[in-house]
Amino acid sequence: MKRAPYLFLSPAIVLFTAFILVPIGYTAYLSFRRVRVEGLGLGADARREVFAGWQNFRDALSDPELGASLLRVLGYGAVVVPVMLGLALLFALLLDTPSARLRRFARVSIFLPFAVPALIGGMLWGFLYLPSVSPFPLGDLDPLGGDLLLFAVANVAVWGGTGFNMMVIYTALRAVPPEIYESARIDGCSEVRLALRIKVPMVLPALVMTGFFSIIATIQVFAEPMILQPLTNAIPSTWAPLMKVHRDAFAIGDHYSAAATSLVLALATLLLSFAFLRSFGRRAFGGDA
Repeated sequence: MKRAPYLFLSPAIVLFTAFILVPIGYTAYLSFRRVRVEGLGLGADARREVFAGWQNFRDALSDPELGASLLRVLGYGAVVVPVMLGLALLFALLLDTPSARLRRFARVSIFLPFAVPALIGGMLWGFLYLPSVSPFPLGDLDPLGGDLLLFAVANVAVWGGTGFNMMVIYTALRAVPPEIYESARIDGCSEVRLALRIKVPMVLPALVMTGFFSIIATIQVFAEPMILQPLTNAIPSTWAPLMKVHRDAFAIGDHYSAAATSLVLALATLLLSFAFLRSFGRRAFGGDA
C-alpha cells in the first residue's frame, strides 16, 4: 500500500522526465559544446564537436541582437501585462456586481479568445491589420509598421490572454464569503468603494499569480510575432529572444549557440519572476514569498 502513491505518480514522473528533464539536460550539454573545423574544412571528418566551456554563454551575453530583442520584449511586456490584467480585473469586477446580466454569456464571450489557437488568432489579427484586406477603413494607417508595431503585437496577446486571467480573478471573487459584501453594503458602501476597498484586496493573491505567469509568458513570446512576420518587413527574425533561438537553431543550424541563449533566457525569466514575487508576494500572501 505504501507504494500505491508512487504507482499513480509514475506516469507523470516518466512523462516529466522524458519531455522536461531530459530536454533541459540535453540543452545544457549542447550549450557547452561547439563545432571545430580542422584543416580545409572539407568533408564531415573536418568538423568535430568539442568542449567550448563558457564561450557560448559569453557570445550570447555580448550579442547585440539578443540585447535588442530583450529590450523589445520588455517594452512589449510593459504594454501587455498591465493592460491585460487591468482588463481582466475590470471584467471580473463587473461580472461580480449584483446588477450584472447575462453572466454566463459574458464569461464565455470574454474567455472565448483564449480558446482560439495562437496560430488562428495571429492570422486573424494579421489580416485585420493589412490595409489591403482589412474590413476596416485603415487608410494610410499601417499597424504593422513604424511605431504601431509593438502595440499591434501586444494587442494580439491582450485579446487572447485577458479571458483566462479574468476567469482566475472571477473565481477568486466568487470564493469570498458573501457575508463580507453584505456587511459592507449595510454600512452604506457603494459598489465602487466595495470593489476598491474590499474586492481588490481580497483577490490580490490571484492578481499576483496571474501577473507572475503573465511575465513568464511575455518573456517567452513567440507565436504572435512569428505569425505576423510574413505579413510585414518590420518584424526581423530576432524580434523576440525565442525567435532568435529559433533562427539560430533551425535557419543557421547553430544548435550550440541556440542552447546557450535558451539557458540565458531561462535565467532571465527566473530572475525577473523572482524579483516580481519578492516585490508583491509578501503583501499578497501575508508572508515571505
